[in-house]
Amino acid sequence: MRFSRLTALALFISLTAPLAAAEDVAFGKARQDSQQPVEVSADNLAVSQKDGTATFSGNVMITQGDMILNAPNVLVVYKEDNKKISKLEASGGVTLVSGPDAAEAQSAEYDIDAGTVLLLGSVLLSQGSNVMSGDRITINLDAGTAQVGGRVKTTLQPKE
Repeated sequence: MRFSRLTALALFISLTAPLAAAEDVAFGKARQDSQQPVEVSADNLAVSQKDGTATFSGNVMITQGDMILNAPNVLVVYKEDNKKISKLEASGGVTLVSGPDAAEAQSAEYDIDAGTVLLLGSVLLSQGSNVMSGDRITINLDAGTAQVGGRVKTTLQPKE
């Protein structure tokens, strides 16, 4: 099949236009309530009262509502009063699942008050059959959105 230059240009624009807009994407099927309790399970726990941290290691699973985060190691940083969690820092390969969406990265930082998760390093986001990768993804759990940064690559499947 031969295309004229105009047809080829129109096809190129129609295929690449979604890629330019793909930096902002939805994440999760519903809004996440970052004020819900955070449940953590792991093989080991080490607590430091001195600096207000707890380190979970070995098969760490963190759940909050419908969101699940898995990683080998998670550092929990408490607020100054040591009663509430300020942030979670996951490392060693992280998987984050919310509804039908999933993301993988080398590390993640979850800011509880801001309701954001920053995934860093070889990030892969899958939404059904659509896949997107980048250097970092910032997920706003309260808004149900994600922003992909760095070198962004995506594969979008046409609807049947």
